[in-house]
Amino acid sequence: MDGTIRDALRRSLGTWARRWLLVGTLAAGALAAVALVAAAPADLTFAELSDTVQSLMSVATPLFGILLVRDLRRAPVRGPILPTVLAVGLPAVVIGVVGVLICAATLALTPAEVADEPWRFAGTVAVGGVLVQIVAGLVGTGLGLLLRSVVVAFLATIILPLGLFALLGAVDALRPAQAWLTPLGGVRNLLSGEMSALRWVQWLCVLLIWGVGLNAVGAAVLNRRGGPTGR
Repeated sequence: MDGTIRDALRRSLGTWARRWLLVGTLAAGALAAVALVAAAPADLTFAELSDTVQSLMSVATPLFGILLVRDLRRAPVRGPILPTVLAVGLPAVVIGVVGVLICAATLALTPAEVADEPWRFAGTVAVGGVLVQIVAGLVGTGLGLLLRSVVVAFLATIILPLGLFALLGAVDALRPAQAWLTPLGGVRNLLSGEMSALRWVQWLCVLLIWGVGLNAVGAAVLNRRGGPTGR
């Protein structure tokens, strides 16, 4: 199992295409930070920068998980699924940590006027940025296990979470459920930095649904189909 995990970790960033995908994701985050500073908001904070940068980069993070699952499907002999799911944590953590550094450097070097307490909740927001990317990566592996097509799975990582968020938000009585049931609800809480005990419980629910539950269902579906198809 240890060897399988090491192999999955190598594959997570083991091709030039995936390394360029990582570079492109981080570059998009850096450009977003620069654009936000260029807008020169008077109340610029680390939390506001992180909300924009980490949210944007989290759109691409699931693709790493989807590609890892594609490797699993194409393998001549299918290995265990768990190492592939865990391996997405490597690119997710890299994206999250570099995103924190991008936001910190941008805020520290900005010539624009910032808020009175620009670093308020910075520690919580920094941890939250990494957690956001981990959940995004797990959504990718989960939907990659459920859907054979890389393109369809990637589109689903955008449409399904956002669609559920919009659906719950359309009904006043259901709006509080956004924080319990949708990744975006968790993202907003984590990147605001204002985390209470209740909000941590809400994030754990999101992790269980979209991280653990989705991957468990995907693994069961893949096993029922009999493993990789070679496509």
